[in-house]
Amino acid sequence: MREFITLTGARENNLKDVTLRIPKGRLTVFTGLSGSGKSSVVFDTIAVESQRQLNETYTWFVRNRLPKYERPHADAMEDLSPAIVVDQRPVGGHSRSTVGTMTDVYSVIRVLFSRCGTPSAGEATAYSFNDPSGMCPGCDGLGRTVRPDWDRILDPARSLAGGAILFPPFAVGTWQGQTYTNTPDLDVHKPVGEFTDAEREFLLRGRGTRVHVGNTGGSRAIDYEGLADRFERLYLNRDLSALSARTRETVERFLTEDTCPRCAGARLNEAALATRIRGRSIADCTRMQVTDLIAVLKELDDDPLAAPIARAAVTALERIEAIGLGYLSLDRETSTLSGGEGQRLKTVRHLGSSLTGMTYIFDEPSVGLHPRDVHRLGDLLLRLRDKGNTVLVVEHDRDVIALADHVVDMGPGAGADGGRVVFEGPPRALAASDTATGRCLRRRTALKRQVRRASGGLWVKGARRHNLREVTVRFPAGVLTAVTGVAGSGKSTLVAEFTAAHPEAVVVDQSSIGISARSTPATYLGIMDTVRRIFARATGGEPGLFSFNSAGACPACEGRGVLYTDLAFMDPVTTTCHACAGRRFRDEVLRLTVDGRSIADVLEMTAEQALGFFTDGALRRRLRALRDVGLTYLALGQPLSTLSGGERQRLKLATRLHRTGAVYVLDEPTTGLHLADVDGLLALLDRLVDGGNTVVVVEHHLDVVAHADWVIDLGPDGGRDGGRVVFEGTPRQLLAHPDSATARHLRHATGGAERR
Repeated sequence: MREFITLTGARENNLKDVTLRIPKGRLTVFTGLSGSGKSSVVFDTIAVESQRQLNETYTWFVRNRLPKYERPHADAMEDLSPAIVVDQRPVGGHSRSTVGTMTDVYSVIRVLFSRCGTPSAGEATAYSFNDPSGMCPGCDGLGRTVRPDWDRILDPARSLAGGAILFPPFAVGTWQGQTYTNTPDLDVHKPVGEFTDAEREFLLRGRGTRVHVGNTGGSRAIDYEGLADRFERLYLNRDLSALSARTRETVERFLTEDTCPRCAGARLNEAALATRIRGRSIADCTRMQVTDLIAVLKELDDDPLAAPIARAAVTALERIEAIGLGYLSLDRETSTLSGGEGQRLKTVRHLGSSLTGMTYIFDEPSVGLHPRDVHRLGDLLLRLRDKGNTVLVVEHDRDVIALADHVVDMGPGAGADGGRVVFEGPPRALAASDTATGRCLRRRTALKRQVRRASGGLWVKGARRHNLREVTVRFPAGVLTAVTGVAGSGKSTLVAEFTAAHPEAVVVDQSSIGISARSTPATYLGIMDTVRRIFARATGGEPGLFSFNSAGACPACEGRGVLYTDLAFMDPVTTTCHACAGRRFRDEVLRLTVDGRSIADVLEMTAEQALGFFTDGALRRRLRALRDVGLTYLALGQPLSTLSGGERQRLKLATRLHRTGAVYVLDEPTTGLHLADVDGLLALLDRLVDGGNTVVVVEHHLDVVAHADWVIDLGPDGGRDGGRVVFEGTPRQLLAHPDSATARHLRHATGGAERR
């Protein structure tokens, strides 16, 4: 067997002819600054080529139905093995996707109840809330009822013509609103609150009459549709997640949600819920946290029919427990999982695999993990390696780096200053090297010498959502507060309660930013309208000329800069547009300049160069936000799809800065950040607080915890064993706490005590 994966002359994204030999059957960790090229090597080159070549082994019929991968830009890649990628993309899923369905454990539980439960409801599908034979008819298997909140939708003091309908898509002046302002069957000038029962019923459920509405083509008669019927047809009788984010947010403001009274949130019909195994229904089992359910299923070992099915479920559940997620329950919706929880759940299906000789690729698997739990992740990675697989990990965590057999450090900088291999070798040699990673590995975490004093307090009182135990806690105002605790201890829930109590807070969470082939830092920051106006004023052209999405777009590539050729069954091919040389604009637009620079020249500028070019105050403020988050090396027109996860997180943060007197809530802002980049983040957080803001971060990174002014530590463990405030105080006071898991690891990181 060949001993190395060999990569020669890789040029994907910012890579500069990278040549590498990666040992097979070993754990290799890729490190480097955010944007240095780690993901470009591992995901965009090795993983893509492996999956592309694997797809070539299938028939043309099958290949046409598989994802298509373009050949990465590299001279050669040799001795690849099939790759399994476990990335950070949110698990997502709609309201019917749960931990149980995602991991397939619920399917085993359904078989158990269909074979061994009494009275039986039928086959396994009869216990599925996603199947008509099993779902609750009152909520269609959702466990909750969602209905319009008419107190928010209708203002009884106003008439239909005077704006009684407050729901924006149906308001006065909209096309749909004309149905209700033009109907001859109601007095549209009479306050809605004075309608008779018959009039209100017609407004909400009326049918069968005609109403004239106007549009650009004149006036036409349409069938009248009651307000309630139309709202339900357009927004309730469909999956809200399929709507645009803006529309979904609008609709959700006018909805009220309750637990389904028929199934009490269990999602299943009466027959399925009536089935019992030793006194427990299937809903009772799925509500338990994984560790409890394991114990319950082991009680069935003495039942010859149930035992083999229960053992299969226990085996899968023990894998979930082994990766530190034993506090979850099978009925937990996947949309509520953190990025780290979702990524670890993705690995569960691979733990039971007997395949060997594979390449497992992980993108920052330590995300969302408390330092106490990183060893569990390490055990998982080593188990995969020891089964004869190659494990490649993009990672910043010190403890994960220390586990590696081999480390590849990318750099020396980020963006155009990165893309090179600056170190290859064992972790001990990396720690002695002069790279940015090596220097960071040698230093100790330092406590802040002097903490700020609070200027007031922001309270959360009696919080009992999820596993919180009547938590009342004061978040000090005007300081940097770190909310810590092991996974599942209630950190995110507590902060969600905080933002609900203080809705003015600016929240920067881990949700992904919108990405398309036409998204760029300039469009995401919202500066392109200003740039186009500057060019229009200076050249006398229309603003639309200076948009590659509008009149100025190159007709050959439609403003993309590249031509995408789909070769049916073969690999797609992307080539630079010959008409505009990849610059996206028409020739006549490129001849229009401001101070000698065309619009394409501006989009090729880095944020730092653009700061020196533009004088517009508002535009410069937004560009300075990129400087604040350490992204001045990004080109204004660089596609967002080429940015790393850490760069996207910081770009999102850049759009929410510079609000004096605000409350900022950040969910694990160190995600995707190199140890050296964390220094820049801490400097940014200090500037926010010193500017009169209150900053709350949910964080595991000990450098951030040590730098905070105040720490709120939850625990002592996860799930039902969490949900309490273990500690409140300064980081220095936390060091002396005898029981906190965070305290133990902080002592070790600062050199205050050996880890216990």
